[in-house]
Amino acid sequence: MNWHLNKKITRQSKKAGMPPGTMVHVGEKKTEKVFITSISYNKDSVFEQEDVTIDTISDYVKSDCVNWINIDGLHDVSVIQVIGKKYNIHPLVLEDIVNTGQRPKYEDFGDYLFIVLKMLSYDTDNQTIKSEQVSIILIDNVVITFQEQPGDVFDSIRNRIRNDKGRIRKLSTDYMAYSLLDAIVDSYYSILETEAELIEKLEDQVFVNPQPDIVQKIHSIKGDLHILRKANWASREMLGSLAKSETDFFSDTVMPYMSDVFDHSNGVADSVDTFREMVSSLLDLYLSSVSHKMNSVMKVLTIIATIFIPLTFIAGIYGMNFVNMPELGWKWGYPSVWGIMFVMTIIMLYLFKRNKWF
Repeated sequence: MNWHLNKKITRQSKKAGMPPGTMVHVGEKKTEKVFITSISYNKDSVFEQEDVTIDTISDYVKSDCVNWINIDGLHDVSVIQVIGKKYNIHPLVLEDIVNTGQRPKYEDFGDYLFIVLKMLSYDTDNQTIKSEQVSIILIDNVVITFQEQPGDVFDSIRNRIRNDKGRIRKLSTDYMAYSLLDAIVDSYYSILETEAELIEKLEDQVFVNPQPDIVQKIHSIKGDLHILRKANWASREMLGSLAKSETDFFSDTVMPYMSDVFDHSNGVADSVDTFREMVSSLLDLYLSSVSHKMNSVMKVLTIIATIFIPLTFIAGIYGMNFVNMPELGWKWGYPSVWGIMFVMTIIMLYLFKRNKWF
């Protein structure tokens, strides 16, 4: 956690001393080309274009359609600057777009609505949650999304547009913006399902065969839940305020859907809290299991040591080799000592068993 905190502070320090509105990319360094796509649609048709250049982006915006422009890559600030000039976006908004450490929020500028929130995905290779900032600008009949890198949770929206599924082709840009927010929040549930499977597997391991690496896995899940809780908590505040706002960018038809997204975010928050309690209980259960296993081992060792105490005493007496020890010259001395030791062992085991010490 400290490493992530220091990394975040180091990135933010790049902007120290610069005037407000200065566009400096704060995030992971990338060299890939910024990739722009455009989808324009209405109830009758869909127009889709990939690898749009910044100079021709306006050519694909149609006045009789809902237009969705998606930009993958924030490291090339010149591209963001050109888009800002085309749509008259405030420099402080452009600064927030390229600064990937923003807290989820929304700002109503009158001419356009600006929304920031976190999109999460689960990296199955590294078994960690990846967080990415998504910025959304809603202006007239255009929705512009800014992502840090290619790959998102919006494929279901694209398929609904292409195949004319649901209401999206029949409603305006506000429903498009809602769909984006809903897809991001619903992706949190997908991560929760993955975490639930991991917790279930750990529970089985704790009961059957608790191993030391379980502690590391438990802490890894706790870290994932912390990331999810942090992203959803701030998003929930933003969605709640947006659902209760009187902004003109969302019609009375779409506002109930915004309330539904807020409810979904509340559901994620409840699930995260439940999972956090389960993980904490799982850690306590693991420690109890290890302690119980250790107690069982110590009990066996104690019984063995207790049995050998009188045997060692007898062996010690007859191992002294004094001259005047009558038993040393006795014909049946050696087998008699073995017999006494054997009988004592049987008697002690019987007493331990009767007292339910093992």
